[in-house]
Amino acid sequence: MNIQELKNNIDTIANSTSSKEEKLQRICDYLASEISYYDWVGFYFKNGDKEELKLAQFNGEPTEHTIIPFGKGICGQVAVTNKNFVVQDVNEQDNYISCGWKVKSEIVIPIFVNGENIGQIDIDSHTINPFTPNDEELLEYTCKKVADFI
Repeated sequence: MNIQELKNNIDTIANSTSSKEEKLQRICDYLASEISYYDWVGFYFKNGDKEELKLAQFNGEPTEHTIIPFGKGICGQVAVTNKNFVVQDVNEQDNYISCGWKVKSEIVIPIFVNGENIGQIDIDSHTINPFTPNDEELLEYTCKKVADFI
């Protein structure tokens, strides 16, 4: 994983004149195509004033989890804690919402705008224990770039 090259390409997408929705989709598509163990890449955002997240753009198999209550699953927990959550083996997580039998691990990074957690990027992998500090660094960087154009 060439972190700097990936960041540069995220910059190019984020700084393009495309719509917000197009940029989010392009980021999902780019990350899914460049990192072999990113089997599902998507964005969830706070659903208005409700205590729930709503699925936005994604790349991967469709999911029935288009609305996730705060506190439920990995994404819902990140909405409450405002902290990165790396799950190297979903079988070891009690509060996990299964998105499919193939999913073995998940990483979720919050997106902050003016100090408020407004959403997150969610990555599912069909591989156990794939995520490294490089993944967190890249995804935190991506979330900062998303925060700039949201």
